[in-house]
Amino acid sequence: MATDTGRAAERDRGFLEQLNDRTFRRLGVVGTTVFALGVAAFIAYILFIQVDYALLVNIVYPQFTFAFLRVIGIVLVSSVLSVIAGVLVGLARVSQTRVTSSIAKSYIEFFRGTPLLFQLFVIYLGIPQLWPPGQFPIQGFNYYAAVIGLTLNHAAYVGEALRGGIESIPDGQMEAARSLGMSYIQSMREVILPQAWRNSLAAIGNDQVILVKDTSLLTVLAIPELLSAFRQINSATFDAWTPIVLVAIAYLMITIPLGKTIRTLEARADPATHGGDD
Repeated sequence: MATDTGRAAERDRGFLEQLNDRTFRRLGVVGTTVFALGVAAFIAYILFIQVDYALLVNIVYPQFTFAFLRVIGIVLVSSVLSVIAGVLVGLARVSQTRVTSSIAKSYIEFFRGTPLLFQLFVIYLGIPQLWPPGQFPIQGFNYYAAVIGLTLNHAAYVGEALRGGIESIPDGQMEAARSLGMSYIQSMREVILPQAWRNSLAAIGNDQVILVKDTSLLTVLAIPELLSAFRQINSATFDAWTPIVLVAIAYLMITIPLGKTIRTLEARADPATHGGDD
C-alpha cells in the first residue's frame, strides 16, 4: 500500500515538473514572440512614417560616406595596433620578472579603470600642453589622439584576455616544452601562445567590436565621424530619425561582418572542428 502511494506521489511530481517545464517554455515562446513583433512594428513605423527618404538620399553622400570611411580607417589602424600591443601587454603580465609583471598590471588597471573619454581628453588636450603655446609640431593631432587613445585603451583589454588564455593552459604544457630543450621564449611562441590565442579569441573579438562602437566618442575630438554627421544634419533639418537610421546601418555594416569574421576564426582555431588536438 505504501509502495503504491509512493509511486503515485512520484507520478504526480513528474507530472508537475513536466507541466512547469512546458509552461515555462510556452511563456518563453510567447514573451519572445511578443517582443520580436513589437520591435518589428516599431522599426516598420520608423522606416515608413518617420524617415524622409528624399533627405536620406541627399545625406548619404558625401557626409555619411566620408564619415563612414573615416571610421573604418580609424578602426583598422587602432584594431591592428591594439591587438599587437595587447599581445605584448599580456606576455608582460605573465612575465616571471616581477617588475615587468607589475608595470603591465598597473597599465591594465589604469586603462581599464578610467573612462576612455577621460583618456582621450588627456591625450588630445594634455600632450599639446607640454609644448610652449603655439609650438606643438603635429598638425591634425586629433586623429593621432584618436588612434593612440583607442589603441592604449583596448590593448589593456586584449592583454588581460590573453593573460587569461595563457593561464588557462595547464602548467604541464610549459614543462613538457622545456623538457624538450625549448627556451622559455620558444615554449611560449610554439606551444603556449597558439593555445592561449584560441582560448582568448572570443574575448578579444568582442573587444574589437566594442572598439568600433567606441569611435562614437571621437566626436569630442572634433573628428567628423558618424555621430558628428548626425548632429550636423539634425541641427540643420530638425530631423532626428533619418540620420539615426543611417548611423545604425553604418555601424552594423562594420560590426556584423566583424562578428562573422571572429566566429569564423574561432571555428578554424577549434581543433574539434578540424580533427586536431592539443
